[in-house]
Formats: sequence, structure tokens, C-alpha cells
Amino acid sequence: MRFAGHNFEPLPSGGLYWHAQQTLLVADLHFEKMASFARRGQMLPPYDTAMTLARLEADLRRTGAKRLVSLGDSFHREDSSTLLTPADRMRLDAVTDLVECIWLSGNHDPVPHAIGGTCLAEMELAGLSLTHEPRRGVTGLVAGHLHPAAHIQIEGRSTRRPCFVHDNRLLLLPAYGSSTGSINILSQAFVGLFHWPALEVTMLGRDRTYPVSPKRLVRG
Repeated sequence: MRFAGHNFEPLPSGGLYWHAQQTLLVADLHFEKMASFARRGQMLPPYDTAMTLARLEADLRRTGAKRLVSLGDSFHREDSSTLLTPADRMRLDAVTDLVECIWLSGNHDPVPHAIGGTCLAEMELAGLSLTHEPRRGVTGLVAGHLHPAAHIQIEGRSTRRPCFVHDNRLLLLPAYGSSTGSINILSQAFVGLFHWPALEVTMLGRDRTYPVSPKRLVRG
């Protein structure tokens, strides 16, 4: 994937590897989402953080990344870092010891947390702006927040999967967390964000990613 003059490798996990910067970009991990639901009386299986950590550990091994940048909503709530089980905290500490970790603030976790690494509101890297929420009219912006998904129909078969989407000005990453939902990029939330003639969509598959023609996109 080429965006704003830079080459990236989209991963089937939803991570984006920036070879030139040895940096793994992820968005919307939402650690401890199920624990947050449990505190409100919704007793859901509390395994989402462990599953997301396993995905993250695998991507760091596979890519050999030296830096991890999480584009906000790393935790589902401001206090979610305090809800980690000892085992999950140990695994997350191992990640922060292994690579440089930069945690950008999101709408779910605007306050800096006590996990290792550096907490920032947003950052600039090699001429690109990295942040949580997308903004209109900015060139070279990489963000998350909207959990983009593509819905396509081919020969009567319908498939809906999380996706990367960009127009060479704005690049949105899919949600990386194991218990996160997704929003169709044809929905109202995306109106006005992209210049459609330049749109490029890359859908997540089981073991690889797939470029998708915008002409095949459908609502729903």
C-alpha cells in the first residue's frame, strides 16, 4: 500500500507495518472492553485483552518492528489499565520492554495511563500526522476511530470485513481489538472524509489482505 509518498504493508490482523520506520501502527485496541461491560452488569467472557495481545505479539514477531504506535482507544475506558489481570499486565509490560511504545489518546482513553511507553495526544513522523480521530482537509493524516469496514458483492455472494481505506490524503486503519465492531465506509459517518475518485480499499482476509474496487462496495 502506498500512501502520501510512503510504502506500508497492511496486515490481515488490522495492523499496518511501516518498513522504512520499523514501526507497527495499530488503532482501537480497546483493551479491557469486556471488563468494562462486566462492571455495568453485562457478564461477557473477559478474554478480549488476551486475544488482542496475542495478535499484537504475533505481529511484532513477524515484522520485527522496533516501534509500536497505537492510534488511540488503546483502552476502552480511562481507568481500564487498572483492570488488567496480572497475566495480561505482564504480557503488556513485556511488549513495552521489547519495543518503543507510543500511545496516542483517543475518545475512550483521553487521559495518560501508567503503562510503559510514551503517551501523546498525537504525533508527527516522517511528514505524516498520526492521530485518533480523522479530520477533513488535512493531507498526510493517519487515524483510526471509525472502525472502517467494506461490504462487497461478487457474483451474488456478499462479504463484509474490516478494511483499510485511504484517498492518498487521509488513511484510516480498521479496529485492531478482538471485540471491536466495524462501520461500513458507505455509511453516514464517512461522508465528506474522502475524495472518492482516488479511494483505495484493502479488505482484511483470514491470512492475507485484498484490494477491493470501490465500484463493488455496497451498503449494509
